[in-house]
Amino acid sequence: MEKKLFMSVVLPAAMVFATSAFAGEEERIQWTDVPPAVQKTITDHAGGGKIEEIEKETKTQHARVLHFDSDKIVTVYEAEVEKPDGNEIEIRVSEDGKLIKINHL
Repeated sequence: MEKKLFMSVVLPAAMVFATSAFAGEEERIQWTDVPPAVQKTITDHAGGGKIEEIEKETKTQHARVLHFDSDKIVTVYEAEVEKPDGNEIEIRVSEDGKLIKINHL
């Protein structure tokens, strides 16, 4: 009975609360260095605005689930955009071109 409880409750809960830590670096890059899928996502969400700056942020994500460790390199692109109405936004996109978040500055 205890083993069933552990496998059905404790183990899934431990996986949900797995820890992760990030250590990374940011660098300014040129538009020509941005992958095409990322360029498309940024352009689609810029609303005709002017791209002021692009940064590439590379992080090592460390996850620990129970007693298993794993590391994964994660790259995120951040574009600061000035919209035609003067408002500024930041568009965060994963390296495969998926929109992560848009922040209104």
